[in-house]
Amino acid sequence: MMERTRKTAERWDQEDDLSRYREEFYLPEGQIYLDGNSLGLMSKRAEQTCLDVLNSWRKCGIDGWTSGRYPWFSLSEELGKKSAPLVGADPAEVIVTGSTTVNLHQLLATFYRPEGKRTKILADSLTFPSDIYAMQSHLRLHGLDPGKHLIQVASRDGQLLDEEDLIAAMTDEVAIIVLPSVLYRSGQVLDMKRLTEAARKRGIPIGFDLCHSVGAIPHHLHDWGVDFAFWCNYKYLNGGPGAVASLFVHDKHHGGRPGLAGWFSSDKRVQFDMDHRLVPAADAGAYQIGTPHILSLAPLIGSLEMFNDAGIDLIRKKSLKQTRFLMELVEQELGEWRFAMGNPIEDERRGGHISLAHREAVRICKSLKEKGVVPDFRPPDVIRLAPVALYTSYTEIWEAVRILKEIMETKDYRRHKARREVVS
Repeated sequence: MMERTRKTAERWDQEDDLSRYREEFYLPEGQIYLDGNSLGLMSKRAEQTCLDVLNSWRKCGIDGWTSGRYPWFSLSEELGKKSAPLVGADPAEVIVTGSTTVNLHQLLATFYRPEGKRTKILADSLTFPSDIYAMQSHLRLHGLDPGKHLIQVASRDGQLLDEEDLIAAMTDEVAIIVLPSVLYRSGQVLDMKRLTEAARKRGIPIGFDLCHSVGAIPHHLHDWGVDFAFWCNYKYLNGGPGAVASLFVHDKHHGGRPGLAGWFSSDKRVQFDMDHRLVPAADAGAYQIGTPHILSLAPLIGSLEMFNDAGIDLIRKKSLKQTRFLMELVEQELGEWRFAMGNPIEDERRGGHISLAHREAVRICKSLKEKGVVPDFRPPDVIRLAPVALYTSYTEIWEAVRILKEIMETKDYRRHKARREVVS
């Protein structure tokens, strides 16, 4: 491997086609922010569109629903159209609504139909806990024991999943499959196309949690035939804390009734008829429930505009180059401290962050943050580092590894208690 230096990083920053977007973000002073896979930074465009929507409220009052620069009544649908290119969907297949887990509840209520011996939900042992809580809830609502009816495919090494194991678990007892697109700890990208094809051959609906992939990698949900998907918009998409989430429903399922209905499930042409008989929207809009959170939608207007300007393919290309650079620096500079690389090495299997395992991870993260590098700790021993293509520079990556090496050389981490913070 060619030695990587600070000059390498500086040269790549000068050649970077996306470097102009860095100026559009509010970068925390004195920090190298590598936690965008948990909460993305605020952009100036997101701030401006938030102010624009507030101005519509101030000037228009209730008429903001149908007037102003961004009319609220159709804002979820408009943002769905802007989101569609990021997930490879037709515009009518995406709606920006609810929160991640509420959307999963909606999709389970719609697609989970236990019947006969097909009663089980297929998931995995490494997925985000909230998804498991939702699946357990629906099993209990159907009078089923999660201990018997929730299949969680095990990892062979505790970090990665094998698609062969997932496919082998797609038996005739499985009623629905819910899997992550990218594993939140290790950053492994699952082969969604292959898994969807296997599920379709067996007649099992399949959906994916895209929280750790949307905005970082391209998707082709429509062409792959994925039945449904759901994701948050506050990580790589920089929609702000608690931003409204999104869901995808393939158009082959449009025209049906949502499992959980509400006023905003309505066909908009008749919504204000106030009839007690629901006429569902003919597209993904049917899977809305309540009134959209307009002020939490507003930052996404500007953020999604930026993503569509930059293009997800170019973002992915830079993201892969940055995570590869980070891995090379770890190997070059930190070999003697026995950090284990928990993420896949291959580009096609690696998401937007790298995962370093170390028995002192929690204390190392505290030292990093104290010295101006913002990482992300995940129990029991994982340090997640996420360079984000739109605002992280190569020079920052080099500097972050330099600081981490200094921490290890001086054993600075020993000053901290081996206990995570409430939010890590």
